[in-house]
Amino acid sequence: MSRRKVSQQLSRRTPGGPGVSNNVRMAEPRVKSLRTPDETIELPSLVQHQVDLGDFTVARVVAEPGWRWSTHVRQHVGGDWCQARHVGVVISGRVGVAFPDGTALEFGPDDVYEIPPGHDGYTIGHEPSVSLEWSGVRAFTGFRGSTRARTLATLVFTDIADSTVVANRMGDAAWRDLLSTHFELARLELERFGGREVNTTGDGLLATFDGPAQGLLCAAAIRGASQAQGLQVRAGVHVGEVEMVGSDIRGTAVHHAARIMEQAQPGETLLSETTHALALTSGLEFEDRGTRTLKGVPGEWRLFAHVADDQPTAR
Repeated sequence: MSRRKVSQQLSRRTPGGPGVSNNVRMAEPRVKSLRTPDETIELPSLVQHQVDLGDFTVARVVAEPGWRWSTHVRQHVGGDWCQARHVGVVISGRVGVAFPDGTALEFGPDDVYEIPPGHDGYTIGHEPSVSLEWSGVRAFTGFRGSTRARTLATLVFTDIADSTVVANRMGDAAWRDLLSTHFELARLELERFGGREVNTTGDGLLATFDGPAQGLLCAAAIRGASQAQGLQVRAGVHVGEVEMVGSDIRGTAVHHAARIMEQAQPGETLLSETTHALALTSGLEFEDRGTRTLKGVPGEWRLFAHVADDQPTAR
């Protein structure tokens, strides 16, 4: 469907249709074309066109007859087996996947697949294989030896509420000592819950975690330690895809996490709906805070608050 047709269909939608309130703001649609990709990766016998849509990437992968990961890609990535998790659908041609235990699978047109890490992929037959993928897109090609890589991470922003008021009341020297102690305590909690400090943001910090439960528990622990100092800390937690640039991270997910934190009250941790869905099996408790408009972010976001004990324990 062309962009013009999409636009025409959207313009013909009737506001306030069945079951829809005229006061509800819908998220704005985003459309990109793989014919004009954000990035094109070319390797021997393989071309990958990809577009970025917010926090995730979609790619069209075309592998020529005779292409095989272990032959054409491994030298760029290293290791014996492809360590990417692939989720996608075959458009044309046939794709084969071999595993270390000797088993093999074959996919054809319209087959939707999920391939776990630890495999060798290849094209079957005399026709190129064409697939659309939305997971494993960048890890698959090894990021072309770049220092930049995209990965899914749990982002945690913290901030001391009313820090300017506290600093003015205490004076510069006493405030610097208190802030230094605050960061020392926060870093102890990061170590305890497996977090990685990315950078400090004046009187707060940004850290990443492998999973949402660890990030939420760490944020609660930092809040508890700060209360003992007489400080009120607010936190924002969001799961999204980020770009690793050396020791720093980039991407819209970082911006979203910061805006979520700004919505939190002193002593509160807010999290996105995505984070809430991923953390439901962790045994943590949450309260629905409704929808909010985040500064500079399209649409409305449903946020939740983490209801935590003062002394959470590491898991």
